[in-house]
Amino acid sequence: MTLPDFNKSLNTDNPPADASVYLKALWHDAKGNWDKAHELIQDLSDKNASWIHAYLHRKEGDIFNADYWYSKAGRKRPSLSLKEEWEQLVAALS
Repeated sequence: MTLPDFNKSLNTDNPPADASVYLKALWHDAKGNWDKAHELIQDLSDKNASWIHAYLHRKEGDIFNADYWYSKAGRKRPSLSLKEEWEQLVAALS
């Protein structure tokens, strides 16, 4: 799925059925449902989930917690905007 295709799916009421849990979390985040995005990703322990988890806490403004999750993902907190990081996440996980 491309970023433009994923963005088009934001006009629907549900995430794409064949989307990974990562993309479903990012879909819910883009639709303004941070809690659902966090719920989907919080108990996963792989690096992709940790990256999304970090992004979500950065968006929330909890930088200490975000930095912990970036570390778990093997990354440093980016200087990108949240929108740019979201797009980077979608592109990387599509």
